[in-house]
Amino acid sequence: MPRYYAIVPAAGSGSRFGAEKPKQYLDLLGRPLIFHTLAALVACPQIERVWVALAPDDPWWRRYDWSALGAKLETLACGGATRAASVANSLGAAATVAVDDDWILVHDAVRPCLSQAMLTALFAELADDPVGGLLAVPVADTLKRADAAERVAATEPRDGLWQAQTPQMFRYGLLQKALAGGHAVTDEASAIEAMGLSPRLVKGDASNLKVTWPADLALAAMILRARR
Repeated sequence: MPRYYAIVPAAGSGSRFGAEKPKQYLDLLGRPLIFHTLAALVACPQIERVWVALAPDDPWWRRYDWSALGAKLETLACGGATRAASVANSLGAAATVAVDDDWILVHDAVRPCLSQAMLTALFAELADDPVGGLLAVPVADTLKRADAAERVAATEPRDGLWQAQTPQMFRYGLLQKALAGGHAVTDEASAIEAMGLSPRLVKGDASNLKVTWPADLALAAMILRARR
């Protein structure tokens, strides 16, 4: 049976947030934001190991106590200049235990509201899928394309559009090959698409938000409090 592993690329600076430290270390209910992200993954019985890819010069990680996350968690000082580089470097480190048919879940460091129900749905729908896939939600809002002056240039049809989330889950061998292609991609699904394959969209939940702006942090706290 294939095994499940998770990678959390966490070498980013979070410059858009405007904080004095990377946003994965901002306080969320008394813990660093990334603590909640990692806690959701290590709590999943199917996931055997969780690798967090840090920047080699990360000064923040060692300032916190991560012992509550248990033995599944392993840190890698292999974060690169891009998300794709961090994931590719982590896959290289994972070669000591992972084989081509094992599943790799890549999850955003600043997406702290992942639930076990979402993971269960992802595993169930992709169990026999030949490509793999990702959590996503259909786009509900009207989309406007802006011009250079930030005025509406066009209204875009939203039919068939989905907003990509994470985890994105693919076989180890396939994902390694996709990222070795050198394509400029912003997520793992894009690398798989560049190979001519079509990842499956697994319907997620809007609560699985990515913390990008200060208001997102407050919303994440509300979601996590409600679950408690």
